Amino acid sequence: MTSVRWGVVGPGRIAAKVVRDFVHMPDAEVVAVASRSPERARAFADANGIVRAHGSYRAILDDPDVDALYIATPHPQHRAVALAAIKAGKALLVEKSFTITPAATVEIATAARDAGVFVMEAMWTRFQPAVVRLRELLADGAIGEVRGVQGELGVNAPTDPLDRFYNPAIGGGALFDLTVYPVSFAQMVLGTPDTVVAHGVLAPSGVDVEEAVLLGWADGRTASLFTSLRCATPGQMRVFGTGGWVDVLPRFHHPDTIVLHRVGHEPEEITRPHTGGGYVHELREVTDGVLAGRTESAVMPLADTVAVQDVLGAVADQLGMRPQEGPAELDG
Repeated sequence: MTSVRWGVVGPGRIAAKVVRDFVHMPDAEVVAVASRSPERARAFADANGIVRAHGSYRAILDDPDVDALYIATPHPQHRAVALAAIKAGKALLVEKSFTITPAATVEIATAARDAGVFVMEAMWTRFQPAVVRLRELLADGAIGEVRGVQGELGVNAPTDPLDRFYNPAIGGGALFDLTVYPVSFAQMVLGTPDTVVAHGVLAPSGVDVEEAVLLGWADGRTASLFTSLRCATPGQMRVFGTGGWVDVLPRFHHPDTIVLHRVGHEPEEITRPHTGGGYVHELREVTDGVLAGRTESAVMPLADTVAVQDVLGAVADQLGMRPQEGPAELDG
């Protein structure tokens, strides 16, 4: 195999942005799109120069000319599509949050490993050039021993109770759209936490509107995180060490610039712009993995996705949420 043929499942707003970044991928192309609405699939295909439009998810799984799938459906639908795609031998890039429940994430990860199929969560943050540089600095001891992470991510979202953000049936709430980012960031920097403490507010529909999350490690390291659907925030992260700190400038989940502060030195601003819309970097990871015959990413391994989903599950439990996971079987 010298190139990877991609399909898109769920032709929404994010999918349109991701597809545009394939112009930077000479060894990959989008050849098909699938929606449960044939009209919507055809419109997306026509708008993005895609040849084949499938009117069901099953149809794209049965398409022999598709090697990898980007799943961008509502969160609860990830489970059924991913499990069916793994059975069909399709490599996967699954939007975050990976699923709604920790059990479903483990189910998919286990199926992928058993089948030897490449599956990765679409946590684009880890592949941004500025974040790659951050990880290099931390590994080199630029700020000494890393002891803490602090950050926030908030938007002033629509308050209409009928808006998707407040609909539990499609994975509404701050947890799966916002909180996943700072939790994944903290897990990337500090590893999997030993304790989770959460306090927040639920909407009448039962989804979370905002929360503070404190992650703890047995050796005393901590991550203090805040997310909100009603407060617009800068979207910045700080990583603290015994010899300084690093600011990941807004918005931290797709930054271009970090600032290194070392004790006894002037601040050093480091800019590493992303390519295209910033999605090409995660597309590169999957494409390279498939071409090389790998089954996981070393940067965003399934174990990290499971760990992050476990934290989200603990937050949901502590807030009194009852997330509505989708079915395991694909029905169309």
